[in-house]
Amino acid sequence: MSVSASPLSLSSVVTTLRAAGCVFAEDEAALLLATAGTPAELAAMVERRVAGLPLEHVLGWAEFCGLRVHVGPGVFVPRRRTEFLVQQAVGLTPIPSVVVDLCCGSGALGAALAAALEGVELHATDVEPAAVRYARRNVGGLGKVYEGDLFAPLPDSLRGRVDVLLANVPYVPTGDVELLPAEARIHEPRVALDGGGDGLDVMRRVAAEAPRWLAPGGSLLVETSERQAARAEEAVGSGGLIPRVMTSDELYATVVIGTRPVD
Repeated sequence: MSVSASPLSLSSVVTTLRAAGCVFAEDEAALLLATAGTPAELAAMVERRVAGLPLEHVLGWAEFCGLRVHVGPGVFVPRRRTEFLVQQAVGLTPIPSVVVDLCCGSGALGAALAAALEGVELHATDVEPAAVRYARRNVGGLGKVYEGDLFAPLPDSLRGRVDVLLANVPYVPTGDVELLPAEARIHEPRVALDGGGDGLDVMRRVAAEAPRWLAPGGSLLVETSERQAARAEEAVGSGGLIPRVMTSDELYATVVIGTRPVD
């Protein structure tokens, strides 16, 4: 049950959020009012938002590819631009298929792909215990979630069988992490943001090992920034995959796809 959204209560929340610097105060107020179960809960949610917590952490969920994905403090919030990666993956995923979601965070990518297609055998991994807890909640009966670094916790039986490998790896250069908005810098795990010196350290690790896990004709999909795209494409290609870069002007998204040659 949501709090009754009287004009006075809505106006009060909007005024409070706007004073705290929330650019989309009206939209945020409507979401808070719709989500809170009691006036006391609403007051607490507004207080947390004013204190700087990401709206999604306050609500307890984020919208992604039409799904309501559970998130919370210490968990990376899936970005709307990453929906472009999922859209690309949908077009590459055979039915039935084996899908792996590395650096899965909340499990949003794998869950969205499995929800969009039938016959997906989904496996997901993340090194952060908090992320794994939320991923297991979001993935539910759609697949299995493992705790560990990249490929390490995956069963060996998946080697050479993966049709689609989703890897939303951290790609912010270490020196730029402190320039991120406070919501990300303070409230999301650094391991989900910091990609090393040039931002591509984790991507290189994934690209180097991916050919041993992909099935012939299988594809790796990684998100990167426009300015990193050429180096990211080179990194994916150096692992033996055939790379190409896809972009979306609408979502301001860049995805590198690397396909294992068919033997």
